[in-house]
Amino acid sequence: MTNLYAPREPADIARLVADYPLAWLISRDFHASPLPLIAETDDSGVVVSLFGHCARRNPLVADFRADPRGLILFNGPAGYIPTTLLSKPDWAPTWNYAVLRFTVEVEFVEHETRDAIEQLVDKMEDGAWSTSSLGGRYDTMLDQIIAFRAHVRSAEHSFKLGQDESPQGFAEIVAGHADPALVKWMEGQART
Repeated sequence: MTNLYAPREPADIARLVADYPLAWLISRDFHASPLPLIAETDDSGVVVSLFGHCARRNPLVADFRADPRGLILFNGPAGYIPTTLLSKPDWAPTWNYAVLRFTVEVEFVEHETRDAIEQLVDKMEDGAWSTSSLGGRYDTMLDQIIAFRAHVRSAEHSFKLGQDESPQGFAEIVAGHADPALVKWMEGQART
């Protein structure tokens, strides 16, 4: 049986991480921090690891040194779909969303800390700012940060983006919803 809410292709998962990089990293001791992450993929576009960094004083560092297993949760586009968008009187409201859950093993890669920061700055700043602006302060900051690579051991995802709606209902939602990002993801996942 096909999962109605599966992404259309592996690249959709990497794109969600790229578009919504802030994720919850959670240890088995239930310490959790929201951290921006970068997806690393294999040749077929499947996310195989997530690259990031955190403060060395973050409780996650001690947790993952003791036990590298954890979870990473991403929330992508999401929005309430009110009944006022549809012409069908017996239609019930719902919530559309795209989410990812990765079971991971965290490996600290201290020698890649500068690279982790530079990659994130390049992605987020798009050339508008550089760490060179920090001068000598950058090296002081680097001493307080550690990079990690979270190796994906399993992945779950749900892209509930209107695939179960009638063609007319889907068209009405897309035409009337106020969130253009959600609408774009709905159109991208539409089954034709």
